[in-house]
Amino acid sequence: MAINSNAKDVICQGKAILGIEFGSTRIKAVLIGENHEPIASGSHEWENQLIDNIWTYSIDDIWAGLQDSYRKMCEEVKEKYDTEITTLAAIGFSAMMHGYMAFGADDEILVPFRTWRNSITEEASEALTKLFNYNIPQRWSIAHLYQAILNGEEHVKEICFQTTLAGYIHWTLTGKKVLGVGEASGMFPIDIATGKFNQSMVEKFDAAIADKKYPWKLSDIFPEVLSAGENAGSLTEEGVKLLDPSGTLQAGIPLCPPEGDAGTGMVATNSVERRTGNVSAGTSVFSMVVLEKELSKVYPELDLVTTPSGDLVAMVHCNNCTSDLNAWVNIFKEFAEAFGMDVDMNKLFGTLYKKAMEGDVNGGNLLSYNYISGENITGMEEGRPLFVRTPNSKFTLANFMRVNLYTALGALKMGMDILLKEEGVKVDKLLGHGGLFKTKGVGQQILADAMNTPISVMETAGEGGAWGIAVLAAYMSKKAGGESLGDYLGKKVFADQEGSELAPNPEGVKGFDEFIKIYKEGLPIERAAVDSMK
Repeated sequence: MAINSNAKDVICQGKAILGIEFGSTRIKAVLIGENHEPIASGSHEWENQLIDNIWTYSIDDIWAGLQDSYRKMCEEVKEKYDTEITTLAAIGFSAMMHGYMAFGADDEILVPFRTWRNSITEEASEALTKLFNYNIPQRWSIAHLYQAILNGEEHVKEICFQTTLAGYIHWTLTGKKVLGVGEASGMFPIDIATGKFNQSMVEKFDAAIADKKYPWKLSDIFPEVLSAGENAGSLTEEGVKLLDPSGTLQAGIPLCPPEGDAGTGMVATNSVERRTGNVSAGTSVFSMVVLEKELSKVYPELDLVTTPSGDLVAMVHCNNCTSDLNAWVNIFKEFAEAFGMDVDMNKLFGTLYKKAMEGDVNGGNLLSYNYISGENITGMEEGRPLFVRTPNSKFTLANFMRVNLYTALGALKMGMDILLKEEGVKVDKLLGHGGLFKTKGVGQQILADAMNTPISVMETAGEGGAWGIAVLAAYMSKKAGGESLGDYLGKKVFADQEGSELAPNPEGVKGFDEFIKIYKEGLPIERAAVDSMK
């Protein structure tokens, strides 16, 4: 096998840059070269667990997954370039946003990690939204903290540090209690003028819990907020042992601020400038639209977060996207295997997705809810996946697949309609990334029809957030003077990249609108399932 000498030189000279992202089902490490191109990768599959009605991942699984994805990436480097990684120009870590990780005086976690997927903070979410006059979704870290306070949980008085998954990994490897501003904006509201936590809201929170007489205030236990391009510390000797137990990697490598998957998705799709946006569609689905101004009022369906540089972003976040769809595809896999067939999952997904495009544009009046977990947009605190039809519905394989793709975007459509129709927000380009778009022209077309907006997909978007955080690490390492993140991406990362764009199909737009009408009207069925099936 011919060895790419340029990539090998970059690795040997310590100029390669590493990005690692902890997604909901996969931890991925991506190594990039001097032109930001991926030159090696490794991944590790993992799953959250429902323990005592809390969605969580164990601390042991976090570190085992990190080491496995890094080791596999190193194995690919050895195989492709016949060399080893001893040092790097920069590293970046990112992870799924939000959630709750609280640590005590001994740096040990006080309660199991509570992920974004938990819908257990409704009381706190409503109270804080009223207190701040600012939407505080259930999955935000501050909502988890306040709910623990409202619940009278004993561990709260012992908190010395609270952070997110990305912040935890970064802290453990560098000793620095910091977060990138995009990730921080999913913990607590950001003051756009300062790029830090909103101080007046911090003071309101401290006043609201003053009667509890905890030995801390919010600023004592929250991480420092940094913007893209700032140095966020370096890999310590202890950190090296956790990342690379083989001992090959050296300490002292600089790290960029840890970010969330929303921020890395914006970077991976070159959508950090105003009037741009992206849709990330995998286990969950969320859209991010960079705003020109504040919204006219508070909407419970819309989160206000920021880009990694601190610009205001409207986010529509839905807890469910492809999990139920994947479960149905696995049923077809089992069916095929029962007939003795050897099933290629990529081919199976591609075949079924393409079949969906042969279906009726409204899905044949079939109805599905893909709620594996609760869905905040529609007010469901728990998930009950459902498939419903009338005797007159057109029950075909094509319609079945089409409606399962439609429902993956159903809650997102409801939130985006508020943004685009009620608030009149302008979007010049919307880019899609994530597993839903792997089959060319299917998920992309359905999203275009759902949003009634052209959708682009880039080749690099397939590398996802791990590549995005590697690019943020490169920006920290290579930016010139006061060069903005938007300029860096536009001129140095995406200058020669063309995305494939699909325009909405008028018939598809009409069909999706018909489906969403049925989807809204059928929500009492989902409500009854949540209430009835315990």
